[in-house]
Amino acid sequence: MAKEHLILLLMVLATNMAAASVTTRKLMFLVQPQPNLLTYHNGAVLHGDIPVSVLWYGRFTAAQKAIVSDFLLSLSTAPRASPAPSVSQWWSSIHQLYLSKAAAAGTSGGHGAGAAKIARVVLSGQVSDDGSSLGKSLKLSQLPALAARARPAKGGIALVLTAPDVAVEGFCMSRCGRHGPVDAKAGTAYVWAGNSATQCPGQCAWPFHQPAYGPQAPPLAPPNGDVGMDGLVINVASMVAGAVTNPFGDGFYQGDRAAPLEAATACPGVYGKGAYSGYAGQLLVDAATGASYNAHGAHGRKYLLPALFDPAMSACSTLV
Repeated sequence: MAKEHLILLLMVLATNMAAASVTTRKLMFLVQPQPNLLTYHNGAVLHGDIPVSVLWYGRFTAAQKAIVSDFLLSLSTAPRASPAPSVSQWWSSIHQLYLSKAAAAGTSGGHGAGAAKIARVVLSGQVSDDGSSLGKSLKLSQLPALAARARPAKGGIALVLTAPDVAVEGFCMSRCGRHGPVDAKAGTAYVWAGNSATQCPGQCAWPFHQPAYGPQAPPLAPPNGDVGMDGLVINVASMVAGAVTNPFGDGFYQGDRAAPLEAATACPGVYGKGAYSGYAGQLLVDAATGASYNAHGAHGRKYLLPALFDPAMSACSTLV
């Protein structure tokens, strides 16, 4: 009899445990976390005419400076002035995917009011520090002060570019560029990027150099004939996209505010359709030089620009 009672008790316990297990699975299903998408956090974005002033830190040749200045001019070139796909089309996508959404929300922290008008980059000045006055080993904490030397105008961006022999904290190890605020009250931000030609071209100038790790496909020919500068343009474009859409840390981003994924950094290594790890995607090829690119720019220039993340489609949008 005692044995029968023990068997019955075990059966009841087993039934209750099974029911509890089913309940637990149901609860887990009901509270599944939502995917952490790239969203608008109701903060400021840059808009209207965005003056960009450049600080050249270290030695750059005139030809190298022209590659960047022509890129900046290309951002706001009339769409018909360059063949498609163009740098200005890429820039218009930033407005379509991000800035217009901030304008529609109507809560863009003062710097976003009027963002319905397509933002226009204006190259407002260039300053050279050939002698690297703060030395050739910079801390991240020094970048805002360097940016201030470029005298960014209200609502603008200071672009700090470092030469191949200048080391910046974290460069090549964890970053190829960076952006942040110079003066949030004045609505000014900075972008930094370095010429990686002699320090880490496989990390910060890929796909124009063999990668430091991963699949070892042959490098592509750079459209302006300069591995370091063509790689720098990619990183400048990526950081400018972030600076415009998330200048002060409360705009468009995904994940941790201190280490966010933004408009371009959410699509690492993607430049054309069909991209995957170690493969940049289907790109255009210059018949004369064999160089790979995906955007036409001012003065006959060609550039390779990063894909932009499309929040509505949860996918990377490419020019080609």
